[in-house]
Amino acid sequence: MAIRLYKAYTPGTRNRTVSTFNEISRNKPEKSLIIKNHRSKGHNNQGLITSRHRGGGHKKRYRLIDFKRNKINVQGKVVNIEYDPNRNARIALISYEDGDKRYILHPRSLNIGSIILAGINAPIEVGNALPLSSIPLGTAVHNIEIKPKKGGQIVRAAGTYAQIVAKEGDSVTLKLPSSEVRIIKKECYATIGQVGNIDANNISIGKAGRNRWLGKKPKVRGVVMNPIDHPHGGGEGRSPIGRPKPLTPWGKPALGMKTRSKKKYSNPYILRRRK
Repeated sequence: MAIRLYKAYTPGTRNRTVSTFNEISRNKPEKSLIIKNHRSKGHNNQGLITSRHRGGGHKKRYRLIDFKRNKINVQGKVVNIEYDPNRNARIALISYEDGDKRYILHPRSLNIGSIILAGINAPIEVGNALPLSSIPLGTAVHNIEIKPKKGGQIVRAAGTYAQIVAKEGDSVTLKLPSSEVRIIKKECYATIGQVGNIDANNISIGKAGRNRWLGKKPKVRGVVMNPIDHPHGGGEGRSPIGRPKPLTPWGKPALGMKTRSKKKYSNPYILRRRK
């Protein structure tokens, strides 16, 4: 993927960058693999705002992605690479030998016409899905299951990959993109390779309106509010927050306060915390 730069024709294009979409081979999604996508836009079932700064945005249809990769020992061919408005990674349309069609996350360097396979004896090639026990040490993987047969839940964002560090007994040790080192059962499936669209993090939005297209509403800093609206509010002119440390709008510690539960079920499986 490459990034397209703009000259400063307007204030909105001065710092704007977009993807060139060179890898996209089809503009319309597969009809059998899309469903309606109702979005709450930050409101609960009573219509009250429960998540701030959400709302608006362009209408989207959800693409059904095959995170489970449970077409075991059935060869599939990459037919198209498509854009997905619901994620920053691209998706690949796979046509299987039995006539079934499915979307998967598009791995980097997987091209149209490539053959992919899922199963214990699948070759170690980009796009193939295998149990962690069958993948060699040092291999880059993505779309990793946390529980067997539940489908990939981690390492799905554009440009991310995890590395297999060690194997011992019934478990495999992975180094995740966040630098966290974690134990996962060896029966869990993962896909070989790195997720594509690696320049997604380098894109500059350029103007506020483009965030509105994505369903993001403006944010107001607490320090410019009144004291009744935010703990940081009040004061004369440009005043500091007036507190020993930053707080959320509801008076709880912010910026660095650990919120993870000490009784979280997965705590024993984490060997080294993310930085």
